[in-house]
Amino acid sequence: MKKLCFLLALIIIPVFAYEVYSPDNYNYKEKGDKLLFVVDYSNSMGEYLEHKTKANHVKEMMNFIVPQISPSTKIGLRVYGHTCNLLAYNACRSSELIVPLGFANSDSILSGMSRLRPRGMTPITYSLKQAVNKDFEGYDGIKHIILLTDGGENCDESPCDYAIELVKERRDIKIDVIAFNVDDEDDLAQLKCTADVTGGRFSEAKTKAQLFRTMENLTLQHTQKDVEAAIYSTN
Repeated sequence: MKKLCFLLALIIIPVFAYEVYSPDNYNYKEKGDKLLFVVDYSNSMGEYLEHKTKANHVKEMMNFIVPQISPSTKIGLRVYGHTCNLLAYNACRSSELIVPLGFANSDSILSGMSRLRPRGMTPITYSLKQAVNKDFEGYDGIKHIILLTDGGENCDESPCDYAIELVKERRDIKIDVIAFNVDDEDDLAQLKCTADVTGGRFSEAKTKAQLFRTMENLTLQHTQKDVEAAIYSTN
């Protein structure tokens, strides 16, 4: 669990059963699409792993991955937890679209990440809501989010609950989740639910090498997820 000011308050939810939908195949080397990176810059991303901060490992990984994505793909970057706020209300809204979706955005994304520092809370759910309702506004077709985080929500919301409510109304959002050096079982369960319910993929990366490999698999290789059933409960 993150060593920050607030603990995750789990919200009791009823049992829902959903078909996990499978959007069209993704291959970002060959096919244009809409891909938004949502990246954790909360305080714990400043912790050291393999002699570097986790944030620096993420920057190096993005420097490697992003230039390889086809320029015909619209890509963008949203980050959260990158500002320090004394008021919980503001800290839990520390989420910013650094680079709007666009073509040939790799330089802007890498430049934007280079000036960021890990500082604050982990408003995952708020960031996903902003991405869905604002960043993707006006775009047709399937929209793809890759959420990269080193911990669970700590702003009294649930990304799993949000994903369940989201797929009741729309089926055009796919959320892949990379849990980077996450150990807390409750956090992992919430993050896995967020991916599974939207037809995305959930991956754990404990090391820098696993982080690189996982992101490469999600962005640069052809993937297809079979339709399956997912049932989530607090029991």
